[in-house]
Amino acid sequence: MGNREMEELIPLVNRLQDAFSSLGQSCLLELPQIAVVGGQSAGKSSVLENFVGRDFLPRGSGIVTRRPLVLQLVTSKAEYAEFLHCKGRKITDFDEVRHEIEAETDRVTGMNKGISSVPINLRVYSPHVLNLTLIDLPGITKVPVGDQPPDIEYQIRDMIMQFITRENCLILAVTPANTDLANSDALKLAKEVDPQGLRTIGVITKLDLMDEGTDARDILENKLLPLRRGYIGVVNRSQKDIDGKKDIKAATLAERKFFLSHPAYRHIADRMGTPHLQKVLNQQLTNHIRDTLPNFRNKLQGQLLSIEHEVEAYKNFRPEDPTRKTKALLQMVQQFAVDFEKRIEGSGDQVDTLELSGGAKINRIFHERFPFEIVKMEFNEKELRREISYAIKNIHGIRTGLFTPDMAFEAIVKKQIVKLKGPSLKSVDLVIQELINTVKKCTKKLANFPRLCEETERIVANHIREREGKTKDQVLLLIDIQVSYINTNHEDFIGFANAQQRSSQVHKKNTIGNQGTNLPPSRQIVIRKGWLTISNIGIMKGGSKGYWFVLTAESLSWYKDDEEKEKKYMLPLDNLKVRDVEKSFMSSKHIFALFNTEQRNVYKDYRFLELACDSQEDVDSWKASLLRAGVYPDKSLTENDENGQAENFSMDPQLERQVETIRNLVDSYMSIINKCIRDLIPKTIMHLMINNVKDFINSELLAQLYSSEDQNTLMEESAEQAQRRDEMLRMYQALKEALVVIGDINTSTTFTPAPPPVDDSWIQHSRRSPPPSPTTQRRPTLSAPLPRPTSGRGPAPAIPSPGPHSAAPPVPFRPGPLPPFPNSSDSFGAPPQVPSRPTRAPPSVPRRPPPAVPGRPS
Repeated sequence: MGNREMEELIPLVNRLQDAFSSLGQSCLLELPQIAVVGGQSAGKSSVLENFVGRDFLPRGSGIVTRRPLVLQLVTSKAEYAEFLHCKGRKITDFDEVRHEIEAETDRVTGMNKGISSVPINLRVYSPHVLNLTLIDLPGITKVPVGDQPPDIEYQIRDMIMQFITRENCLILAVTPANTDLANSDALKLAKEVDPQGLRTIGVITKLDLMDEGTDARDILENKLLPLRRGYIGVVNRSQKDIDGKKDIKAATLAERKFFLSHPAYRHIADRMGTPHLQKVLNQQLTNHIRDTLPNFRNKLQGQLLSIEHEVEAYKNFRPEDPTRKTKALLQMVQQFAVDFEKRIEGSGDQVDTLELSGGAKINRIFHERFPFEIVKMEFNEKELRREISYAIKNIHGIRTGLFTPDMAFEAIVKKQIVKLKGPSLKSVDLVIQELINTVKKCTKKLANFPRLCEETERIVANHIREREGKTKDQVLLLIDIQVSYINTNHEDFIGFANAQQRSSQVHKKNTIGNQGTNLPPSRQIVIRKGWLTISNIGIMKGGSKGYWFVLTAESLSWYKDDEEKEKKYMLPLDNLKVRDVEKSFMSSKHIFALFNTEQRNVYKDYRFLELACDSQEDVDSWKASLLRAGVYPDKSLTENDENGQAENFSMDPQLERQVETIRNLVDSYMSIINKCIRDLIPKTIMHLMINNVKDFINSELLAQLYSSEDQNTLMEESAEQAQRRDEMLRMYQALKEALVVIGDINTSTTFTPAPPPVDDSWIQHSRRSPPPSPTTQRRPTLSAPLPRPTSGRGPAPAIPSPGPHSAAPPVPFRPGPLPPFPNSSDSFGAPPQVPSRPTRAPPSVPRRPPPAVPGRPS
């Protein structure tokens, strides 16, 4: 792949990272990055500072990096830093960068060593860096300090795993040379998520702090404890150098001098050090981007398509156009009117599948809720009979009446008609509330202009409130009209003769129940179907069970399922009533019950049939359907009613016949009134309220908006909307440019393949004890003198790896008394026991003498 094209990829990824992060969408695309993983004080931050060439990271003992730091290095002529949370602020003083990192860390995590997975985004522009994107992660720790929780080790591990489990993340595993490499936590974590080793690069720090006479040559040559992508050694500044303000450039020169002058590393010095690590990481990141290019392109295209619709509205935005605000205002008011009408009249566009709203909910108020409210205020039978008897007696006065007085009928009927005012006014309130909710939903599209949205809601809500008074006046007028004249010549009214004939029947029926519905078998019309749970019967059998219920005008049947093949039971509706049941604290269901007014069992041995629904709306809907079938709600009697029962019903036979006659007349006339009111109230609300509001929005809303406030004030964008528009346009352009650049890259060009697999089984887990690492520090035994090896060269029969220390592990140490030389040639088997410097000169001595070790015991 060409250098120019590949050099463009990393800055491009950085630009995309900026766009996504600024919109809070960094999770939508997993952009290629390099995660720096290691234990506390392993030198991770020092490596990053060496990359930048500046001191800018917090330092100290214990856990210092407490939030992930996403560090983007960009090659530039100028040198400065910029934080994503301080966008546009260029910082040239890198001490200020350190202070900002510390302050931003403390702002989220607190002052006492807490950690957070919310990243800090920092971009550094410099002519001394290569294009890289790295993530500095908190060091792996075992023991909590300060106010850290007891599970701090697992929290840090989970945070690290969030980053390194992504396939687009390279892992920079940092391990100090003066610790046991085989027990490296960084390499263990890398092995878990990258078992093939394709994404892991090892870094060995603190090579200058190893015990005298030891080195890490064979590790850096990837001969012992190998990784697929090998190791790179670096030398960071010591604490003394940092305290002495040693310049990083001088430290880089000292690092170069260290590798060139050290006899164990001079032959690989060109492959060691921070500059070479930068180049390797740059190349590996570039290659990694190239590997993931096809999938990356697909994600970019998907992201572009997902925002294209929103960006389309911003493309023609011209802030300098004087007519822009006028056009936008007109379009938005027109769109608001269209949306409002669609929600009221119904439309196939943007159908809400979660709940009823708008016109559908108003329809439910008209045809379910309003009739149900009428029934809820329905007269109580005993109370009504008592009132009728009092009215008859009061009209007769001191005399004993021979005939049934029609004045008693009118008095009772007028009192019952007046009771209809409550349900009628409540239905108006319910419709008004739904209209206001509909207006609020429609104004969501105006949210980009807060003043316009607020004014539109205010003006329309005020108009609705104005219409409320007129609509309620008209509703009350309709009921007063019914009270003003009792039309006993109505064609549906039974009259006195029929009422007396009905009252003389031996079998009296409770006419306020479903007995008033006398449908022939030919009218078995299905009123409602749906799932209900029989709760009280299910409890007896070990749990509630759902059935498919079918309600007709004559019966309530339930089936095993909605195929209606296996009928479980059919319950006649004669003498049934419905009442509420208190919701159990152990159940989320809403329950109502059916019972027989003649104290008979409803179903088998059960006096009540308790039915459960998922919501109160479903309960109300079933009650309204039962009402249509003639099953009315129960009105429980008060204690006073029970006490007065003897007085009310201790009537002579003649008065009882008169009461029954008036009772039948009232029932007949009220059924006429109820039918009329149930028809007229919805029509009145529709005409005076709903249609009027629609006409107002279409014809007068725009004029009132113009007169309420200045147009510029109304059309002033919110700061969030202006920022979002700019960011969306920038993101859109970045995505398009990314796709253009990726399209220009020839993915079939020459590419360096990944190294072949190596035996990395040495990376042990805690269940097995690891072999001793060559970098393990061991104290020399001072009692045994160390003779110098001979200068002769000879073959190393037992160890296949060539080199000056081929007869020993790669990093020598000063031994005490030594065991016999092993015959095994497997350098990854049992822990090696080969001495680094033999006490005598065997045939397998090194081919060149090692340097004299200063301070060696004599």
